[in-house]
Amino acid sequence: MFEPELDPSDAEAVTAHPPAVIAGFSGWLLDAFDFFLVTFCLTAMAREFHKSVPQMSLVITMTLLLRPVGGFVFGILADRYGRRIPLMINMSAFTIAGILTGMARDYNSLLLIRALFGIVMGGTWGVGASLAMEGAPPQRRGLLSGLLQEGYAAGNVLAAALYFFLFDRLGWRMLFVLSSLPAVPLVLYILFFVKESSVWKQAAKRKLTWSEQHREVLSHWKLFLYLLVFMTAMMFSSHGTQDIYPTFLEKQWHLAPTRRAAITAISQVGAVLGGLAFGFFSDKKGRRRAIITAFVLGILVIPLWAYAPNQALLILGAFLIQFMVQGAWGVIPAHLAELSPNSVRALLPGLAYQSAGIISSSVVYIQSFYAERTSYATAMALTAISVFVVAILMAWLGRERHGQRFGAAA
Repeated sequence: MFEPELDPSDAEAVTAHPPAVIAGFSGWLLDAFDFFLVTFCLTAMAREFHKSVPQMSLVITMTLLLRPVGGFVFGILADRYGRRIPLMINMSAFTIAGILTGMARDYNSLLLIRALFGIVMGGTWGVGASLAMEGAPPQRRGLLSGLLQEGYAAGNVLAAALYFFLFDRLGWRMLFVLSSLPAVPLVLYILFFVKESSVWKQAAKRKLTWSEQHREVLSHWKLFLYLLVFMTAMMFSSHGTQDIYPTFLEKQWHLAPTRRAAITAISQVGAVLGGLAFGFFSDKKGRRRAIITAFVLGILVIPLWAYAPNQALLILGAFLIQFMVQGAWGVIPAHLAELSPNSVRALLPGLAYQSAGIISSSVVYIQSFYAERTSYATAMALTAISVFVVAILMAWLGRERHGQRFGAAA
């Protein structure tokens, strides 16, 4: 097959992409690490602050509500001032938010701190994904996209491991302090080893005024609406197979907390492997085909995942469903980066991603409502097949710019 000759910016990207992908992956991993620690420590936090678990769940809601604000603020900054500096600011704020979480003196203080963390978390993905995907060679963009996206699953595994081994010894406060510390060396790594995106530097040669940037953003409203609907379907598929699953293991299988954490960790190993596998597949066969294939196979796995007759098959079902769902997700950073123009590559995908998170947060209530009238297994199965079909439809209806070059070479 004919391989186009690289221009100087492409050659720079080939040499610069490992540090950029490592930075994007690490930032997203740390955000997920901190976010999932709340889910594991929720009951202990509720006891200490004398709140019910539903009241304590508002902490998670506050984080989700503020994530679009972070996607907007850091997206604007990254598209205007480059990817590196906003990402370093973001990770510095992450460290502060983690330490403050561990030091929260009362419930209201914790709500405020987690709201601020929501802004931080909302800003990480769009900035990190644009930096990583602009620095990745087109022929490996899907594989590296899978690696970047599954930082989220890896963060979930890390949170489960930290909770499993250290919670009884250290308590929830120290876990949040520990989770915040790795961001310090990450900021130094970005400062000394990560180069600014050559694609952004090319685009920045035509410096837009704030009013011009505002008009540029608004000119892509149709693309944003498509990305919002598409990412809402993707978010429903992810939250619909993850959020209520520990409750399913508790209520229907009567498993202890440690066993639930172990099964969750195993499922997220499947997520990481699926993201890499389908990301690689998308480099060969296209982004939409990879997403659709992952969800079609996911539909076939639903009966095993929801109605496993024994624990061995239960674990296999958990592994396979996340392999498929997060396999589809592994394509997303590359696919959205390729769909987005240079001028809004950090803002549009990041804002659509985080805004969709608010809409999809309702899936827990929908599943809980149906679980009370049927069973958790049936509620999960019906939700999964419904959202998988919608995600397949949205991927099929959308455009694709598989492997396109960014910047002046586009």
